[in-house]
Amino acid sequence: MIVTSAVRHAAAGTAALLFVLPAPAATASPAPPLSPGSSLGEPTPPAPKFVDPARLDRKGTQVQRLPGAPSVPEVSALSWVVADASSGEVLAARNAHRKLPPASTLKALFALTALPRNHPSEQHTVADSELTGIGAGSSLVGIKEGYTYKVSDLWNGVFLSSGNDAVRVLAAMNGGWESMSRQMQAKARSLGARDTHVVSPDGYDAPGQVSSAYDLAVFGRAGLQDPAFTRYCSTPYADFPAGSWSYGIANTNRLLTGADGVARYPGLIGIKNGYTTNAGNTLISAARRGGRTLVVSVMNPQGGGGLTVYEEARSLLDWGFGAAGRVQPVGSLLPERTKAAADAGTRAVAAARAGGREDQDVPVAAAGAPRAGAEAVAAPPEGSADEDGPSAGLPLALVGSACAAALALWAVRRRAAHRV
Repeated sequence: MIVTSAVRHAAAGTAALLFVLPAPAATASPAPPLSPGSSLGEPTPPAPKFVDPARLDRKGTQVQRLPGAPSVPEVSALSWVVADASSGEVLAARNAHRKLPPASTLKALFALTALPRNHPSEQHTVADSELTGIGAGSSLVGIKEGYTYKVSDLWNGVFLSSGNDAVRVLAAMNGGWESMSRQMQAKARSLGARDTHVVSPDGYDAPGQVSSAYDLAVFGRAGLQDPAFTRYCSTPYADFPAGSWSYGIANTNRLLTGADGVARYPGLIGIKNGYTTNAGNTLISAARRGGRTLVVSVMNPQGGGGLTVYEEARSLLDWGFGAAGRVQPVGSLLPERTKAAADAGTRAVAAARAGGREDQDVPVAAAGAPRAGAEAVAAPPEGSADEDGPSAGLPLALVGSACAAALALWAVRRRAAHRV
């Protein structure tokens, strides 16, 4: 009785809706064919991809390869992440949330925090107090007290020379060293980077200062959304002022400049490299190829020498571009609240275009599938199991009955229109 009543109500509701619609025209002309290059309405949104939020918390390499996907290269880094910079999807990772010293890659977070605060043409005369406290053995760009510098020059010093002296001056211009540490900490949390603890804004080794390959990838992706950040981190060479003259400085990122026998990476954008005794070599890289941008973070390779970090980043970038459309994401660089909002929006749009139907459980489309509708549907990854939910048979029967009643009513009205 409950089922029959539900069917009657569904059919009656559908019929009532059809009654208020105009009757179909008796002699409707066919729609003209689409001209070349035109599209019919908006493209279908991509099918939501299920991502286990705890997957990146696991140890070891995490990847979900589809048929034909290349194998993940063997690298010696303690942790690394390969992600799509546009969508934020993590394509593969190893020990993504392992907390390690970040070295000067932390300057990416410093730039995200302080870069918007001052106009590039603003000038600042350096006080002696602003250069105190720089750690022994720090990389420096050569700032002198009493000299006046443009903000853009200071940022060239940060990104190209990894100058801790430039960081000190910019931090002094924005509240001081301790305040900048707190500001950076708050910025990291706002981006969803929860592994990072800031003690020294320049990345210099300090007790308790850590980050992770995941967080560094988050910082790199966020930086690419800022044209100024992107311009600085992708600059290979610049002139640095020294009073009445200037001298050249080169970016210490060898993948960008091709220095020290490291071949330049095609399409490389940046972002930041680093080294300290405790951190080893660290690197955030981004590159663009064929309309796709990837961001890779690599922390503390255990094999080879000091240039190994570049070659391992190169291998991971090559893999990421080769694996496009052939892997399922294993995580996301987006903050949880952003991911939830994006998922809700995707479901709402899909439901509206499907005539009000919102499917909670849908097949997972292959990553990189065409936006106008996935051509292939991926099977669940090995070792995964779909939890059994309530049977869909009863709701489908109700919808089917309602649709049948609506179609019958529509056909009657159409025949009546033809007779008229």
